[in-house]
Amino acid sequence: MAKFTYRMQNILDIKYKLEESAKQEYAEAMLALQREEAELEHLKERKHGYYLDYNESIRGKLDFLLIDECGNAMDIMDELIDRQNEVVREKSKELEGARIKLNTVMQERKMHEKLKENKFEEFKQEINAQEAKETDQVVSYQFNSKDTEG
Repeated sequence: MAKFTYRMQNILDIKYKLEESAKQEYAEAMLALQREEAELEHLKERKHGYYLDYNESIRGKLDFLLIDECGNAMDIMDELIDRQNEVVREKSKELEGARIKLNTVMQERKMHEKLKENKFEEFKQEINAQEAKETDQVVSYQFNSKDTEG
């Protein structure tokens, strides 16, 4: 029996490798985004701590040095939070780019798999047609043999 070989199998293999690579890039981008979001949360928590210290310092005995330090610290934290928000936005864009690339690579791989399936179906139909032809020839030979004998 004939063996099916897909002549573009090497391209399909490359598509599998590209998909794995794109999945890895996507996972790394997601991890980077999660790290940056965690850092942003940490900065917000620190700012909240300075805010609590600030409120406590203006309620009790007035310590102008502590009030000034807490105010400055909150201003610095605002700047750090703004910068971190920008980093998070950049990482989100990178994640979106990785997602788009992954989707594109997956679509290409699926297209090649569908082509392979179609070629395999054509191959099976050719084999079935060949087998039917051979069966017809055998039946025709047997029928003709009986006619010449009788």
